[in-house]
Order: sequence, then C-alpha cells, then structure tokens
Amino acid sequence: MNYFNFEFKDLEIFIKVVELQSFTKAARAVYLAQASVSERILNLERNLGIKLLDRLGRKVVPTKAGEIFYRKALKLLHMKTNIQLEMAELLGSKKGEILIGASTIPGEYILPKIIREFNKRFPNIRLNLQVSDSKIIEEKVIDGEIELGVIGFKSSKKEILNYKLWKDELVLAVPFDHPLSKVKSIKIKDILKEPFIIRERGSGTLKYMEEYLKRSDAKVLEKLKIKAILGSSTAVKEAIKEGYGISILSNRAIETELKMGLISTVKLENVKMERFFYLIKDKRRSFSPLSKSLYQFLISA
Repeated sequence: MNYFNFEFKDLEIFIKVVELQSFTKAARAVYLAQASVSERILNLERNLGIKLLDRLGRKVVPTKAGEIFYRKALKLLHMKTNIQLEMAELLGSKKGEILIGASTIPGEYILPKIIREFNKRFPNIRLNLQVSDSKIIEEKVIDGEIELGVIGFKSSKKEILNYKLWKDELVLAVPFDHPLSKVKSIKIKDILKEPFIIRERGSGTLKYMEEYLKRSDAKVLEKLKIKAILGSSTAVKEAIKEGYGISILSNRAIETELKMGLISTVKLENVKMERFFYLIKDKRRSFSPLSKSLYQFLISA
C-alpha cells in the first residue's frame, strides 16, 4: 500500500491555485515564489499518482480528481482550524475568523449592522462574509466551504439544519412617477400589462414571489412580460428607478429609496407576501467554538 504524505501548507497552496485559477496569483497570496508553488503542486500530483490541475493557457482549472481533492482539502483545513480554536477556548481565548455566507438581502441590508454589534462583543473575532444567491450559499454549506449561511428560504436538503431568524415582506415596487404609484392597490392581472424585472434563478426572493403569485393564478408567471433577469436586488431597484419596469422585492432592500421618494410600493389585492430568513448549517458537522458564538448571537438578535 502506498502512503500519500503531504503538509497542510501544500493543501493551502493547492486551494489558492484552484480558487485564483493562477499559479502567479496563488504564489503572491501565500508569499512564495511561483517556482515553489509549481513544485509543491507537482509533488502532490506525483505522490497521489494523478493529475489534479489542467493548464488552459493562463488559466488553471482542477481536473475531476482535483475537484474532489479540493473539497477534501478544505475539510481538512477546517478541521485543523477547529482544533486550534477549541484549544484556544480551553485557554479562555476567543480569537480568529468565521466564514459566513448570506443571500443578497440579509448579506447587504441586515448582517452588516449585526456584524458591527457582534464585533463589539467579540473584538478578536473577525467575520468574513460572502454574499451570493440563496442556492449557492446552501451548496457551500453542504460542501463545507462555509460553516454558516443565512438564506431567504427554508432549506429542504436532508443535510441542512434550519434556524428561523427574521421576518421579511415582499412588496410590488414601481418607479415613483409611474401611474401605479398613485393607486392604493391593484389586482394581480394589472401587473401583467407592465414590463417586469425578476431576480435570477436560485434567488430566495424569486422563489417566494413565484409561490405567492401561483396561489392566485397558476399561469400568472407565464403571462408576465419579463423585461430583464438581474443578479441582485440592487440591480433590480436601480432598473426600477430608471423606469425600466416594475418588480417584487424585499421591503428591506428599498427602505432608503422609499424614504427618499425614488420608488413607490403598491399593494396587491388579497396577496400578502411574507417570509423568513433562515440560518443554516450542515447537521453532519459540529459547531466550531467561534461559529457557535455567532450562531447564539444571531438567534438572539
């Protein structure tokens, strides 16, 4: 039986090459010469007996084996970090970094304020926040790339534990000078006449919008005049302000625009669109000491 030996530094270098898709950028990130990075990767491939990376011009991408090795390497480094943190906790010290992911609304409009309060209580803990759509954050938690996520729907994945956090309301948003801004409420059929902007597939906002509209009219989604599909709530509200169309957004995302009179909201008759944001973690993995502190803080926020 051949034994595969490596150092944690080798894993860190390999992960950087995969994430940055470049030997040059990875070398700068780990403070080594490019030749040293290339040599360490080559030794990994030789020891393992399989190619981990493909060089496609200036771009470096993992092979199928490299993708598997990347996921395993992340888990090993997380284990190492957790061991260090648990030992630090035994000594009464809470210090380090927590990687957390969040979908657009909580990531851009809720968590920044909460992170500030968390840092006041735990000044030696640094939060590294990644913002993406809910589906991607869910996948990253399952893959072990991040420990905790905050998303815009309750996950149905068997690996995921859901913790209910904050309530949110979705509203119909229109330009401030749009004819609809002058009425108190409209029927769903009235929005079918307007150019409509939606979020990208994987967005929690889009998921709930579709569910609520379908309850009123099963075919309403087919009838919408979709003008654009945009990748963030910020992009959607900017398009609304420019008069490009109307949309359904989180009320939290347009609070500033509502106060400034840049966007108006209109009530949909017999439709109240509410949801919750959820804190998610992989049930197969235990809380690290630091992430447990963040979990307890978020649950009580």
